Amino acid sequence: MPETITLPRAGTPRPLLRLARWIAAAALVAAPAAGHAQSAAPIKIGILNDQGGVYSSITGQGSVAAARLAIEDAGGTILGRPVELVFADHQHKPDLGATIAREWYDVQGVDAIFDIYSSGVSLAVQRIAEDKNKIVVVSMASSGLIGGKQCSPNGMQWANDGYAVSNLTVRGSSGATPNSWFFITVDYTAGHSIEADASRMIRAAGGTVAGAVRFPIGTPDFSSFLLRAQASGAKNIGFIGGGTDLINSVKQADEFGIRAAGQRYVPFSMTTVDIAAVGNQVAAGMPVVLSYYWGENEATQRWAERFRQATGRLPTDPQANVYSAVLHYLKSVQAAGTRDTAAVLQRMRATPVEDVFTRGARIRADGRLMRELIYAEAKPAGEMRNADDLLRIVSRVPGEQAFIPPQESECALLRR
Repeated sequence: MPETITLPRAGTPRPLLRLARWIAAAALVAAPAAGHAQSAAPIKIGILNDQGGVYSSITGQGSVAAARLAIEDAGGTILGRPVELVFADHQHKPDLGATIAREWYDVQGVDAIFDIYSSGVSLAVQRIAEDKNKIVVVSMASSGLIGGKQCSPNGMQWANDGYAVSNLTVRGSSGATPNSWFFITVDYTAGHSIEADASRMIRAAGGTVAGAVRFPIGTPDFSSFLLRAQASGAKNIGFIGGGTDLINSVKQADEFGIRAAGQRYVPFSMTTVDIAAVGNQVAAGMPVVLSYYWGENEATQRWAERFRQATGRLPTDPQANVYSAVLHYLKSVQAAGTRDTAAVLQRMRATPVEDVFTRGARIRADGRLMRELIYAEAKPAGEMRNADDLLRIVSRVPGEQAFIPPQESECALLRR
């Protein structure tokens, strides 16, 4: 709204009259400048994840670096506005994550939040994003509630989820033969969700679940859990957890001689970081479900080298997906010609996702990016060509075969 200027009345002394006219002229000049400054307010995005805990090496500062690469590739400015980045540690506490999200959306003017990598925090932030009419894009989280019963028009999931990990891991590890399983599962929402999905798929294929135990996040000693798994006699021991928990369990399972005794140790959330930490001699044959692997082709290798120059290490799948999601968001803002949430969401859904490792993927009504997934296994040490040659790609699975079918989902958005 134009600013109103009040002129002095007749009879005002000349010095004051000149001063009043100068102030009025200055105000008229300043008003457009102020309007221009307001229109050039930055487009702000936030990276909310584990910055110092068990999953920090998988997400953490690497996700921040990946987002910066996306901003760089988008040109650094969108619609004449600079793109700014903020980040914070949610410490896997939904209340803390929710508080940060509210402050970012309400006070700092953040338009979209990315990454998270925690089901409990993702659910809390997704509710806030819908309340505030903002955007949240989860790189990777396992709970079926995020894109299911508690799905939101303001939320998206970019990489794999618990259903897809269970689906590909159970099929890849069991093959065509029904097998028996025992689960060692982290005691929080994501772990429970994966165990439930995997157990259902195992039984549907004619297999059995001999039992399960739960452990708290940050467990240093898995001896008692491994002893129970061994005693079950199950063919496969499924470990559901990640980060340092996964690394510790894999090392201890090797010390217990589980593989040597004929049981297969099957982590459900193994990453390249974990393989590098335990070594391919120990990890050989263990499954990995991912959408980005640097060794796939020249484009993925070039991007990995850019990331390594920025961080000193190679990217993980979640970090690459942060890059992909941020880049698609910024392209969509540019194409929409506005930062308005509804217009940007519409453009994100209408436009196929294209980047260094994504081809023609589209966002489904429940927010799920229907991308191709890779089922891979850690290479035996003797087959590695170099220290970075960690995986053998076994198969590529289209999104329609990897993710939950619409008819099985509880998301109301898929019924509209």
